[in-house]
Amino acid sequence: MVIKEAILETVCGITSTLPQNTLPEIAFAGKSNVGKSSLINGLLNRKSLARTSSQPGKTQTINFYQVNKELYFVDLPGYGYAKVSQTIKEKWGKMIEKYLRTSKQLKKVFLLLDIRHEPSANDRNMYEWITYNGYEPVIIATKLDKINRSQIQKQLKILREGLQAPKGTLIFPYSAITKQGREEIWAYIEEAIVPVDAEEAATQSE
Repeated sequence: MVIKEAILETVCGITSTLPQNTLPEIAFAGKSNVGKSSLINGLLNRKSLARTSSQPGKTQTINFYQVNKELYFVDLPGYGYAKVSQTIKEKWGKMIEKYLRTSKQLKKVFLLLDIRHEPSANDRNMYEWITYNGYEPVIIATKLDKINRSQIQKQLKILREGLQAPKGTLIFPYSAITKQGREEIWAYIEEAIVPVDAEEAATQSE
């Protein structure tokens, strides 16, 4: 997709009312230091639209980025940040769950994992939580540039087995440095946001 416009349109805190968007939504979940902001910036060809920080836990809201007036990227609060109180973590959890349960436009949920490490308990809990809410998480294995090419398949297997993900679960390796994986992720997103009636029309015309 050629990015002509990308703006931060809506920011929702714990007490905010979630927007009733009419465009497809693609959500991104992941722990605080996994590279979520870097991925969003990379996909949108922006350097700092999504704020990256050396301080984990900076995303404490649900951020809606409008892209080309065609879809929204939804950046969910990072989890697993130790310095946040348990009370705040629980409120974030309820906020994310409310979004997953009530959004009428959410098409796909990407779960970001660090390709170098086995999934943590928080990662597994988030994976199960997304599944429980009716979605099949698509995994993005970040920090691809941090490992050797020969290690990739081994690490992807560790991620899949660590999550106990079904065979066939999609995993996209991605590097924020080289942008490797960007085109594959975008191709998947573009396919996911095609309306069902448009798919049927294309099938009938073949």
